[in-house]
Amino acid sequence: MDSWSVAQRRLEREEKKRQKELERRLKEQAKLSAVEQARLAVEAHENELEVLLSVHKERTTGVDWRALSSALPPPEPPRLARHELVALAKRTNLEEAREVDDHEYQTARATYEEQFAHWEKMHSLARRVQAGEPRAYTEALSGSSTLTEISNLGSAIHMTVHDPRLIDCELKVNGQDVIPADTKSLSAGGKLVVKAMPKARFHEIYQDYVCSCVLRLAREMFALLPVDNVILTATVDGIDSRTGHVAELPVLSVAATRTEIEHLDFERLDPSDAVENFQHRGDVMTSRKSGGFVPIIPLSPADIALPPAETLDFTSLVDRVRQFRGELSTILKPAIPEMTAVIKPSDAIP
Repeated sequence: MDSWSVAQRRLEREEKKRQKELERRLKEQAKLSAVEQARLAVEAHENELEVLLSVHKERTTGVDWRALSSALPPPEPPRLARHELVALAKRTNLEEAREVDDHEYQTARATYEEQFAHWEKMHSLARRVQAGEPRAYTEALSGSSTLTEISNLGSAIHMTVHDPRLIDCELKVNGQDVIPADTKSLSAGGKLVVKAMPKARFHEIYQDYVCSCVLRLAREMFALLPVDNVILTATVDGIDSRTGHVAELPVLSVAATRTEIEHLDFERLDPSDAVENFQHRGDVMTSRKSGGFVPIIPLSPADIALPPAETLDFTSLVDRVRQFRGELSTILKPAIPEMTAVIKPSDAIP
């Protein structure tokens, strides 16, 4: 065998050795990629459940209807002649300068008219809301982007105003298909393990989800409206055992006060356990026989005891007026220039 053939075979062995090394590294990379994909799948699954069970943790910023009702209108823009004065000083084209000033004024005027229209609308709405007008409550909610977000929890929200202190809300919650049908976990070797979710665990998660939605709706109602009490009823699609047809079935009804809601720690509570703090009916349970939801009769105003309307004696009324006067002074102070009067000794009041 000549030297050329020996060298050729040595080169072929090196290439095959390198090829096997590359194949080994590719297999390790694929293995690592599969483990990483499995880990990401489990994290996404756990995050999905966390989002479903933390609906109650979010809440919109409250609306200060008192501040809106006492807010001053936007100031009208002045008609300025800045460009005209500059043109006079520089002896340039006055007509063009006046046109620029007029254009700036018209632009400012259009902005002012939009702002004034918005102020007028909100000022009127705020006064009507504070007066407890039912239609104003409806307008306040329909104009809020919050309800659009809450509607993602289900298909519809219906509200009934019983009196200025009590409203009744019905929320159709998303169906059971919102809950994952499988569980995902990692094996000891890092492989993805997918199993059908046990029925008991599935219904436990759905119960927490419905309770979380109800608590979120309660928080939003108290943030958006000056009410003291809310009745919240969650309905789901189910089979009406009397007709055999699909129907909206009430499965949970809760009566909550503003004080009760404000005293809860929403970051740490368990939604289903938290509902036990309130007068309620139902627990989002299903029938062992049929597997369908067990419907309930929702709470009504006749079922809850409202505290008596607040009454003030004369001293308390005077204190309340002084408090309101102080708040009003704070609001008006920036808009009213301070005036300093010089009092001569002869002008002193005897």
